Amino acid sequence: MGEQGLSSYFQFNNVNWPNVWNAAWETLWMTVLSVVIVAFLGILLGLLLYQTDGSKNIAVKILNWIVGFFVNVFRSIPFIILIVLLLPVTQVIVGAITGAKAAIPSLVVSAAPFYARLVQIAFNDVDSGVIEAAYSMGASSWQVVWKVLIPESLPALVSGITVTAISLIGYTAMAGAIGAGGLGQLAYTDGFQSYNNAITLAATVVIVIIVFAFQYLGDLVTKKVDKR
Repeated sequence: MGEQGLSSYFQFNNVNWPNVWNAAWETLWMTVLSVVIVAFLGILLGLLLYQTDGSKNIAVKILNWIVGFFVNVFRSIPFIILIVLLLPVTQVIVGAITGAKAAIPSLVVSAAPFYARLVQIAFNDVDSGVIEAAYSMGASSWQVVWKVLIPESLPALVSGITVTAISLIGYTAMAGAIGAGGLGQLAYTDGFQSYNNAITLAATVVIVIIVFAFQYLGDLVTKKVDKR
């Protein structure tokens, strides 16, 4: 057991930097891949919730209730429990329950419902007058979605996926505690379990930098697509 005082956090000669960069790369690709899948599924689910909300058709009402139930349930389950709960599903999908790729199903299932609600809120905030005008000009439902609904709500959609991406970075760190790789696993196994506070601090600083980078990129894109 090494020294555990405050000075132990700054003994960077005890840090294996190639391992830190490899873990940072794992965290990055896990996050980016998850964000791409979550963005696609979240927009589909959010659109489904938006289009079926308030319908008087019984079948559509049932569909809205089922999708809403799914979204609410999986938003409510803490991630550390969800990742353990989905281990058998993960084994079937990716053929493993440890490693970076094994974290992807749980990351997607946890974040897609959260983003779906943000998408639904963004769609609800679009001026109904603009939508009605598009319909009055003969636009079909799909044309309204692609040419009015999504473009008008794009700043909110980008802002929402930025928030979701930052949450996913935190989830990857939690997943690392049970062998999913990335900076979370590095901080837990090489840092905490090995009594190496310098590695824990290094992993923390790198993950904070990644979060800041995602936030900056998200804010930049939001400003670019905001036409107001």
